[in-house]
Amino acid sequence: MIATSYRYIVRKAGVRGGHAVVEGTRIGVHDVVAMIRTGCSIDEVVQAFPSLTRAKVYECLAYYEDHRLELEPLIAEQTANLDA
Repeated sequence: MIATSYRYIVRKAGVRGGHAVVEGTRIGVHDVVAMIRTGCSIDEVVQAFPSLTRAKVYECLAYYEDHRLELEPLIAEQTANLDA
């Protein structure tokens, strides 16, 4: 597992293609950000992923702000079919 400078965000080889995930889960940072981008509230994300806390969701958003170039293609791919 590769630690990041974030408390809850890690990368692990073989998990979600090595992309950033919330520690102890297979929930990708891009999953959380995509939900927010498509209109979900923080509380709705926590309801959808009971293993997340509000703090973890906010940290996903902070990670996104610092790593936009890395995450934008993943988010675009994940939300592409929503426009159809």
